[in-house]
Amino acid sequence: MIKYVVSLVLGLIVGVIAVLLLLYYNPLVTGMVLSPLAVSDDEMITLTYPAVAAESIAYTNDGESQVEPHPAKVLQLWEAPIRDTTAMVSVLRDSRQQAVGIGVKFSSEAESTNILNAQANVDSVWHIYLPERGSLFVEETENYWNYLRDIVLPAYWSSGDNWRGIWHGITTSGPGALGTARVVGGSGEFAGLEADAVESLSARAYSVEHGPVAMKGQLDIELRPVVTSTSSGP
Repeated sequence: MIKYVVSLVLGLIVGVIAVLLLLYYNPLVTGMVLSPLAVSDDEMITLTYPAVAAESIAYTNDGESQVEPHPAKVLQLWEAPIRDTTAMVSVLRDSRQQAVGIGVKFSSEAESTNILNAQANVDSVWHIYLPERGSLFVEETENYWNYLRDIVLPAYWSSGDNWRGIWHGITTSGPGALGTARVVGGSGEFAGLEADAVESLSARAYSVEHGPVAMKGQLDIELRPVVTSTSSGP
C-alpha cells in the first residue's frame, strides 16, 4: 500500500514540475522584439522615465507590497477598491535626457491575466503633461510575463536574492490590434489627436527585497496628423 502511495506522490511531483517547466520554457510564447511603431513614417515622440520607485517624484501602493511607497509619508492605497492599484508620478525626459514634462501612471491587475497563456497582465493609464506642447492620455494593457520569467524568477532562484544583467522588453500588448496602446490628445498641439504608443522597460538590476533597483521605462508615441473634417455649403 505504501509503495502505491509513494508512487502516486512522486508522480504528482513530477507532473507539477513538468507543468512548471512547460510554462517557463513554453516554445509557443515569444516576446515582442520589434516595436509595431518602428515601421511608421509618422513623427515619433520618445519619453523616458525612471522605473524605480525611489527615483520617481512619488510612488504609492497598498503599503504592504514588495516595493515601498516613496516618499515614506505618501498616502497609501489600502482601501478595498484600489488595493491592487499602484500610482506613480515621474519626470519625463526626451531622447536627449532633457526634462520635458510630468507623467502620472496608474496600474491595476487585469482580469485578462492567464498564466497558462503566459499572460501576466496589468491595465495601465498615463496622464502626460508636456508644458511646451500639451497633454496626452494613454490607455494600455501590459503583459509582464517575460519580465517575471527573465528577471523576477531568476532573482528568487539566485543565492544572493538578486538579478543583474541587461534586459529590454516591450510590455505593451493592447488594446490595439497590433499590440499597441491607445493615445488620445488632450490639449495644446495634441488636441484631437488619436494615435498609438508602445511602452518598454530596460533593466540592469533587481532585488527580491526591494524590487527594481536599476530600471528605466520608455514610451514611444506615434504622432499621426490630426484629421479635421470640413463641410462645404450647398
